[in-house]
Amino acid sequence: MSKQAPAGPARLILASGSPRRQELLASLGLTFEVIPSEVDEDVPAGLAPPAYVETLAARKARAVARRLAGTRPGEDVPAIVIGSDTTVVLDGAYLNKPADEAEAVLMLSRLQGRTHEVYTGLCVLEHPGGREEIHHSRTRVTMRALTPERIRRYVHTGEPMDKAGAYAIQGYGATLIEGIEGDYFTVVGLPVGLLAEVLERFGVRVF
Repeated sequence: MSKQAPAGPARLILASGSPRRQELLASLGLTFEVIPSEVDEDVPAGLAPPAYVETLAARKARAVARRLAGTRPGEDVPAIVIGSDTTVVLDGAYLNKPADEAEAVLMLSRLQGRTHEVYTGLCVLEHPGGREEIHHSRTRVTMRALTPERIRRYVHTGEPMDKAGAYAIQGYGATLIEGIEGDYFTVVGLPVGLLAEVLERFGVRVF
């Protein structure tokens, strides 16, 4: 984390505790702070995948922005807040973080040998003022055919336990993937190309 454009805000804040998102944002060379949103991630039933991830990305950014508000008028801390959320979709079902190893095995057993979709929502919010942009990105991922034994070995690495779809494309999980169609960084959890375009409209330049 080495620089921030002079035209940028006093603070750039990532509303996520995800190490993957932090690494991706750091790769853009921007100075930023991390404030995990810690929001309720329940959403209304029946939301289509784009609305699902956009709703949660916006909820995370807005929750952190509320924490920046001062106790008196004029005390608000100026900032640009970035919220993001990722889900895996197969046959219309959302595969989020597995609750335990058994669920991770079940998810991977469903995904293996098939193509699924990964959606990542993005919200960039200016505080104070409330100006925001909300977007999403979609990538199709094809997983190799896997034996039950290989799935169990992968789950035992511990890597799947905090990942949507129970795999990490940037880790051991890369060996499970046959191909992708779309943006790799959407699968990791932060579409950096889209983010850079949006940040520029908020006065924050990557280069």
